[in-house]
Amino acid sequence: MQELRRKIYIKAKADKAHRFWGMYVHVCKQNTLEESYQMVKRNNGAPGIDGMTFDDIEQSGVESFLTDIRQELIEGSYQPSRNRIKEIPKANGKTRKLGIATIKDRVVQGAVKLIMEPIFETDFQDGSYGYRPKRTAHQAVERVAEAVVKEKTRVIDLDLRAYFDTVKHHILLGKVAERIADDQLMRLLKQMLKAGGKEGVPQGSVLSPLLSNIYLNEVDKMLEKAKEATREGKYIHLEYARYADDAVILVDGHPKWDWLWKGVNKRLREELDKLQVHINEEKTKQLDLTKGESFSFLGFDFRRLWTKTKKWRVNYQPKMEARTKVLEKIKDVFRRHNSEPLTRVRDLINPILRGWVNYFKIGHSAKTFGYVKDWLTKKIRRHLMRAKGRQGFGWTRWSTKELYGMYKIYDDFKVSVRKVAPT
Repeated sequence: MQELRRKIYIKAKADKAHRFWGMYVHVCKQNTLEESYQMVKRNNGAPGIDGMTFDDIEQSGVESFLTDIRQELIEGSYQPSRNRIKEIPKANGKTRKLGIATIKDRVVQGAVKLIMEPIFETDFQDGSYGYRPKRTAHQAVERVAEAVVKEKTRVIDLDLRAYFDTVKHHILLGKVAERIADDQLMRLLKQMLKAGGKEGVPQGSVLSPLLSNIYLNEVDKMLEKAKEATREGKYIHLEYARYADDAVILVDGHPKWDWLWKGVNKRLREELDKLQVHINEEKTKQLDLTKGESFSFLGFDFRRLWTKTKKWRVNYQPKMEARTKVLEKIKDVFRRHNSEPLTRVRDLINPILRGWVNYFKIGHSAKTFGYVKDWLTKKIRRHLMRAKGRQGFGWTRWSTKELYGMYKIYDDFKVSVRKVAPT
């Protein structure tokens, strides 16, 4: 599979106008489906509308499960099921809809992704980071931080209104067809899209991140072109980063680049109009960091600060909402298990802490981490003292280091060395 993907990638990169045919046969191969199954299983996830779990599949036999899928694909009888809709609460009181496909459909989507991804990876731009191989959210955050340090102080903090729900299928399929000339694969892709409704790509599906990147690639191209057209040697005057539908554009703050700021605003709207994607004007912000304003990107708050050594630097740390959210999760664990041993609580909170810290361990998160650990320490002490029928926090009973070591509670609240230095 790795060798096949490498060959597809090399061909796609060598000839940007080449339209691939004969791709469907690779989707139907047993080894493609096996690779997809392992990929889907690693991501785990809840069952779809049929209620089937990975345990169910493995009890009845993975090989026969995949063989049946392969046969349906070869015969052309495969029909994707409707997604199970789950609403996830958002910080603003609204909900985000997740479309949960069946494991069978996830495996087929994964097989399509494995074959399509190396083709479109060659077309994607440097500023696109969302769910791409060897690219991370941390890289996107660092790119933005570097731009702020280098005087890109005018910012468009872009918010798209219900982006995933409003992707137009005919536009998306047209973009895919620019690189794929395979009627069977195009038919399968259309079936998958229609299973989720008349428009949109389901959030949470295996294939939707790739499709959303294909859809917005022309916007990235426009920004990349503007960046290169205004380059002066090693100096650039525009930068951008996009992670799925979360995007930020930064322009040089010098007055001579006023025309670039106005032009990018105009061209951005023109490209999004072509895609029938709407900007959420209430949430989209146009900011000037030299006036003390700040913006958010991928869970971090960004602002520009003046250092003691009289240099401008960028400060980026977890948003207050991110801190509140993790504390609420941990508080809920303590509340639901207040009469159980601390070891049981530990087993539940350690994965939460580890995941949250690993995500926010870059930038200037030390103060936030210190707050979270102090708060956590008090919760631990109160839990232990209540178990003994005592009041207080037991400050004289145990040292904090002893507590964390004794109960093996996650305590690696260290921030990685910052890659972005002051100017």
